[in-house]
Amino acid sequence: MFKAVLIANRGEIAARIARTCKRMGIRTVAVYSEADEGAPHTQIADEAYLIGPAHVTKSYLNAERILEVAREAGVDAIHPGYGLLSENSDFVHAVEAAGITFIGPRAEVMELMGDKARAREFAQKAGVPVVPGSDGVVADEDAAVALAESIGFPILVKASAGGGGIGMNLAKNEKKLRKAVQASVRRAESAFGDPSFYLERYIENPRHIEIQVLADTHGNAIHLFERECSVQRRHQKVIEEAPSPLVSRHDGLRERMCEAALALVRASEYVNAGTVEFIADEAGNFYFIEMNTRLQVEHPVTEMIAGLDLVEWQLRVAAGEELTLAQDALTIDGHAIECRLYAENPEKMFMPAPGTITTFKAPTGEGVRLDSGVDAGREVTPYYDPLIAKLIVHATDRSAAIEKMKGALTEMEIGGLTTNLSMHIDLMDDADFQAGDIHTGWLEKR
Repeated sequence: MFKAVLIANRGEIAARIARTCKRMGIRTVAVYSEADEGAPHTQIADEAYLIGPAHVTKSYLNAERILEVAREAGVDAIHPGYGLLSENSDFVHAVEAAGITFIGPRAEVMELMGDKARAREFAQKAGVPVVPGSDGVVADEDAAVALAESIGFPILVKASAGGGGIGMNLAKNEKKLRKAVQASVRRAESAFGDPSFYLERYIENPRHIEIQVLADTHGNAIHLFERECSVQRRHQKVIEEAPSPLVSRHDGLRERMCEAALALVRASEYVNAGTVEFIADEAGNFYFIEMNTRLQVEHPVTEMIAGLDLVEWQLRVAAGEELTLAQDALTIDGHAIECRLYAENPEKMFMPAPGTITTFKAPTGEGVRLDSGVDAGREVTPYYDPLIAKLIVHATDRSAAIEKMKGALTEMEIGGLTTNLSMHIDLMDDADFQAGDIHTGWLEKR
């Protein structure tokens, strides 16, 4: 096992990774920007190093400085968390060239899955169902219009290097398709330096379902069931739960989706933790959309129903250990829900609302978990994602989990700035949510 791990991240995920490392007796090294001086993740770690100014390009995306700290601190592994450098294959190559273990998949698989058009084509060859669309990257605007006639409207234009909804635009006719292509190309070029795009037919009122997978270097691969992430704003998740209410309605759907995810894992020779994401319709038809080659923000709901620590298994797999988790021994225990608590204003199109946290009180009780990277007196700055904390509950069934979440949200206190806390309380009382009748556009249309 590793002696020391550098956590190349910030906020709640850096704090969460540090706690598991410390429980396992692994020395932890945190990094921080000038804006994050004294942040909780730096206090939990055994050591903390300043890596630059507030802006991410000069700190958390500064791979050279992070590797400099890794060598100075004498670590033998780096955990990237999620976001930032977690899916940057150049960073993986640089880490490995420095003789340090990267806790995640191989760079080659990361590159494959990071190109959404290539990943779609690869999934199709592996026998995984994909949304009807273009075969790879589309040449230009005119080619997109010609293809749309055979695919059928409505059409989603998607950036090949995209993620989190960036470079994704919906078009319901030719005129709007041309505008969508132009917008996607412009945004993708700006965000990723890659203007390439592809097309998919838009599935009306889709459900967002993802399968957690875990694979080792000995040829073993397992799934840890599914999560539903259909409550979203701007194509980004707000509430996640496991298991999925949609999947639970259809006999055999869980097995088919999980087997499809494992088929992709085996075909790509994937190693470590990952997530295979699908969209599904109410009839139970499902289609591959992408694979996230890292730990997901919403991984705690899987941990709650599976009774394990995913970060611990990431570390063990990266250290060369063999999975001792047998697929047929894994079962779903109850139901878990996660609410993402943001410094944002739901009444103003969910715009970020930076500010200083004056009070911060966490709820308590059996089956209640709070993953947080802040405390009272800390500023939520405009430099980073405005996620304050993730509140997770676990109960015997979905109805009990909703009631427990409502109680935990009511007990939660975040003072001094605008948050989406009251929105979450309201959603727990919503009849559609309670019935599980949700889809990816539901929250914004509500």
